[in-house]
Amino acid sequence: MNINDVKKMSRAERLQAMEALWDSLLYENQEIGTPEWHEEVLEERKKTIADGSARFVSLSELKASRRR
Repeated sequence: MNINDVKKMSRAERLQAMEALWDSLLYENQEIGTPEWHEEVLEERKKTIADGSARFVSLSELKASRRR
């Protein structure tokens, strides 16, 4: 399956596929490691909050910025 196959699916079909994938991972009983870059991103975000340079937006502002 590739992205073109996925795009042909209805929204409901794509959501069902995502749910099936998450369920398969949930019941796999294996730890999924967190990539090292996640920790780096979190640390950087903590720093911007601590130094006051973080910018927070509302959910509606975020959604509006994604539509542009």
